Amino acid sequence: MVFDILLFVLGLALLYFGADWLIRGAASLALRFGIRPLIVGLTVVALGTSMPEFIVNFFAAVAGEDGLALGNVIGSNIANIALILGVSALVFPMNVSKRMLFREYPILVAIMFGFYYLASDGMITKSDGIMLVLALVVFLIYIVLDSRKTNKASVDTESVASEALLPTWKKVLFLVGGIALLSGGARLMVLSAIDIAEFLGVSSAIVGLTVVAIGTSLPELAASVMCAMREEVDLSFGNVLGSNILNVLFVIGLIALIRPLQVDTESIEIHMPIMLAFTVALLPIARTQYQITRVEGGLLVAGFIGYLYYLILPHV
Repeated sequence: MVFDILLFVLGLALLYFGADWLIRGAASLALRFGIRPLIVGLTVVALGTSMPEFIVNFFAAVAGEDGLALGNVIGSNIANIALILGVSALVFPMNVSKRMLFREYPILVAIMFGFYYLASDGMITKSDGIMLVLALVVFLIYIVLDSRKTNKASVDTESVASEALLPTWKKVLFLVGGIALLSGGARLMVLSAIDIAEFLGVSSAIVGLTVVAIGTSLPELAASVMCAMREEVDLSFGNVLGSNILNVLFVIGLIALIRPLQVDTESIEIHMPIMLAFTVALLPIARTQYQITRVEGGLLVAGFIGYLYYLILPHV
């Protein structure tokens, strides 16, 4: 048990640094070939922050652990809203773009309810995966076209742009090294998570909904808290919206193309409705003066802690 926990922590560390290296390498190479920083931030960086979920879910799906794979995405989406936005708002009250709330937020809601509809029959098939990937392509095209109409970037690209100064061999090293670290870390996390679940007598879905979901959300948490500390708090909201959208379209969509995913009854009846509830709750919270206050951030964090308590209590 102790050895499995150490392996899980090691895998988590590899996953975190792997995602960072992958983003730096891919973004700097894209800039090297003349792609604008804004487009890099909205596409390469956004997809990069979803890579931990994708790699973990890939190995989980290969191992036949559908509960772990789906639990990871559902739990990550809940953590992104309740934990990441909540903690960011506690650090500094979060301004919410009115434009984003009435344009990108409805897209998030539509995708979350579409995800629930596809999963409600107990299976996410390859046909479902095709629909999700096609929706991903449409979403990315929308981002690129929409970004040309705005002058203000939706993500912080200053640090990304600085990577363009790196020599090409370092950019390639970051890219290849990031992929290697992600793959190794994800495999360690999945194998150790399965062993921990068996030792504790809980389902792999519960492990996916808790420690794995929080672990794979660390890149988003670090980015959002940093934005809050820099008082770039409006960026955190956009980062969470984009991450949750890509977790479904990119992660679930591609995994379903590789292998259909079976959805357990508990996820359909309990966990996915909770994910939808947190998503819908964002509107009244964010619309009040277009800000998420520290009190509202505290309520989000309290809701997340309550959800974890609900998951863990039966097994204590």
